[in-house]
Amino acid sequence: MNKKIEPKPLTLKSILDYSVKNFAKMPSVSFVDGTPITYSQLGKKIEETASKLFALGLEKGDKVALFSHNMPNWVIAYFSVVSNGLIIVPVLPDFTREEVENVLVHSESKVLFISERLISRVEGLELPSLEATILLDDFSQMSGTKSINTETVIPKITVKENDTAAIIYTSGTTGRSKGVVLSHKSIAFVAMQSFTFQPISRTDVFLSLLPLSHTYENTIGLIYPIIYGAAIYYLEKPPTPAALLPALKKIRPTMMLSVPLVMEKIFKTQIQSKFTGNGLKRMIYKTPFFRILIHRIAGKKLYQTFGGRLKFFGIGGAKLDSRVERFLKEARFPYAIGYGLTETAPLLAGAGVHQTKLQSTGYAVHGVELKIHEPGKKGVGEIWAKGPNVMKGYYKNPEATSEVLTKDGWFRTGDYGRFDSRKRLFIKGRIKNTIVGASGENIYPEDIETVINNHELVVESLVIEEDGFLVAKVLVEIEELEKAYEHLKLVIEDKKEKHKIWVQHFTKELNEKLNKVSQIKRVDIVDEPFEKTASQKIKRFLYTKSKKK
Repeated sequence: MNKKIEPKPLTLKSILDYSVKNFAKMPSVSFVDGTPITYSQLGKKIEETASKLFALGLEKGDKVALFSHNMPNWVIAYFSVVSNGLIIVPVLPDFTREEVENVLVHSESKVLFISERLISRVEGLELPSLEATILLDDFSQMSGTKSINTETVIPKITVKENDTAAIIYTSGTTGRSKGVVLSHKSIAFVAMQSFTFQPISRTDVFLSLLPLSHTYENTIGLIYPIIYGAAIYYLEKPPTPAALLPALKKIRPTMMLSVPLVMEKIFKTQIQSKFTGNGLKRMIYKTPFFRILIHRIAGKKLYQTFGGRLKFFGIGGAKLDSRVERFLKEARFPYAIGYGLTETAPLLAGAGVHQTKLQSTGYAVHGVELKIHEPGKKGVGEIWAKGPNVMKGYYKNPEATSEVLTKDGWFRTGDYGRFDSRKRLFIKGRIKNTIVGASGENIYPEDIETVINNHELVVESLVIEEDGFLVAKVLVEIEELEKAYEHLKLVIEDKKEKHKIWVQHFTKELNEKLNKVSQIKRVDIVDEPFEKTASQKIKRFLYTKSKKK
């Protein structure tokens, strides 16, 4: 059994130094179709890149932005910055031109690493602090008055645990992008404590799908495997089934991280659609004995699709649908659950593969305090957290910082939750999303959306309040809806009329499953998928009336 490694000091520099020394000949990072470089080679490439940065005249505490999709060079650029006392500003690859400009200007980044695919996103932007741009694909200099000299000696800089390692601008569901300031200790602590949920070793193989600029993938999908000398592979294309399936077959990962949306899509297309097609199938599937049997068989096939040696499939970033989780449990698929925020680097609670409890996000991370602030009758209140992983604050935004950090060090998560008798955490929803009903009771739209999304024709949904009533905006499989109502063709030729009848029927069916305070007044069919954050949460602020104010 591999032992837990505890870096001393808790910095990203000490993690890198340890791994380069102790896993020198082991494979480190690679594209799926590339040849991995060893940890020793990784260390050399990081040094070369750092030398280029200091040739540009950078000093400790200067900011360097990193704007790219995942690739081995992303890892090299990241460590060339953080292991030498500079501050990394990772930018999500799906940020718009305006968002990128806001991040680069607000952070006062002096150097920008950018991949060729994203150059058009920054062309023509007014960036007063930027002194040089480096093409990430080959580390060539694109702009700047000073030229890169790889012979520049890297100054001896002491990196301390409380030094700032990263400023991460969140793609939030509320619309305002804030720079979360994370210390070396915050990130290194979460990476180190991940071992208590899932032990790993240098023989493990990670397949990385989520953006590295997102804290979840960054801390647990990059820093954590590097501590133990594991290998990490990246896709050269977006993770569509066409790119992902061959990669899974070739790499046969032992570890992966995902957001709920991935598994929810698999469940809907591979399981639910096949066993709810007609009355007989539905009846068989509703019988617990047969359902578990079906799930077990489907789980074995799914496990083989993922390469046949997966031992950890971490799910985080948003709430997992209860039916999908039940399937994963009954299928004996090695899933794990985590909960956290960018502000907590990110993990606050988690449940390893054999610790999961339906709809719970597990236990507090070892060394982190969690409490429910002012719980109501049902034990529900705001989740507060305290620990080494909590951010230093929001960059240049003391007002926003004081709103979420108390004077005695508690971080207000903005999430409602409760504990069960075994101190397992259950998330109820975002406080900002919670709707107060006519009688003063809390209505959690996420719970209603789970019920709506369980319908076989529904792709995704959003529940909001309009004029004192609950309205559900629903994206449906229009082609499937047409098929379902094929038999109405003779009676009703008008497509609009058919959809209207379906919506009426759907609303009635839905309200029969919901309690009195959660009744839906109106269902609106939408034409396009909702805009989402990097962790695939819907940007709610775009769809509420208050957005116009």
